[in-house]
Amino acid sequence: MFEYMNNKNHSSSVYVIAEISANHNQSIERAEAIIRAAADAGANAVKLQTYTADTITIPCDNRYFRIKGTSWEGRTLHDLYQEAYTPWEWTPRLMAIAKDLGLDCFSTPFDASAVDFLEQCGVSRYKIASFEVVDIPLLKKVAATGKPVILSTGMASLAEIDEAVRTLRDNGAGELTLLKCTSAYPAPPEEINLLTIPHLAQAFNCPTGLSDHTMGSAVAVAAVALGACIIEKHFTLRRADGGPDSAFSMQPVEFKQMVADIRTVEKALGHVSYALTDKERESIAFRRSLFVVQDMKAGDVFTKENVRSVRPGHGLHTRYLPNVLGRTAKQDITKGTPLGWDMLL
Repeated sequence: MFEYMNNKNHSSSVYVIAEISANHNQSIERAEAIIRAAADAGANAVKLQTYTADTITIPCDNRYFRIKGTSWEGRTLHDLYQEAYTPWEWTPRLMAIAKDLGLDCFSTPFDASAVDFLEQCGVSRYKIASFEVVDIPLLKKVAATGKPVILSTGMASLAEIDEAVRTLRDNGAGELTLLKCTSAYPAPPEEINLLTIPHLAQAFNCPTGLSDHTMGSAVAVAAVALGACIIEKHFTLRRADGGPDSAFSMQPVEFKQMVADIRTVEKALGHVSYALTDKERESIAFRRSLFVVQDMKAGDVFTKENVRSVRPGHGLHTRYLPNVLGRTAKQDITKGTPLGWDMLL
């Protein structure tokens, strides 16, 4: 289906990504433990973020650089990213651990130097964050690698998504997947608008999915029912351990249940079919049909009192009830006998 879906954990069409983000809390041992837990929970991939505070912003505390309206209220961008960034030197080791566990491991670059670094690491694909949808030079840089790109679309208008898609495609990007995303942390379900997922697929003729910042798994599972082929969720060992992203991240037991529910929904979606299933064939005998429900003698008249539509389905079809009523019995009939045409005069 998708050229990047080739690891041993991937047995179904929906590709589930565990986003590590800042949940390592500046400990490589914790980052390694998160990758192992993600594999145990059924993820297909783990994702990193490649930036430093200085490649993503500048150290400045005026009002333009102070965060408002999120769980990071009042902090400066530089201060937040200094805490949250993943040390670049960890990347080869984390990729190797993921590979040994059968997971894909790739990253979100936030500037050209990050792309150059990730190319040296041999990543197989790139993720573009919602906030970078409007960074046209970065999109061109990523596209020039020729590798598959997963693009989140949080905050982006349809025109901005169109510009980003054209930029990537015109500059050589590999297969493109668009993720519906609501860039709020956490995001309320009423602001997710999952019906955008099939619209994105139709508008841009590409696979679509969901980068989900809601709490719980209901929204992600519903997205699969609407055609999402990728689900991305932030993943941590324990929310109680804290960190910039912990409050809206999934714990292993929650993630594992979400994956199980996704796999169930995949099976249930199936295809358009009105044919009997094997299990239904066992049940068809319990449909309603016409039965004699009182003892009758030859010559008795069939009435609504002695013929009824009941379960099981061994008698005449219920559609024939009007044709039966008023006719006479050809023979004695015992209560509980399925009615047949050979019993009527």
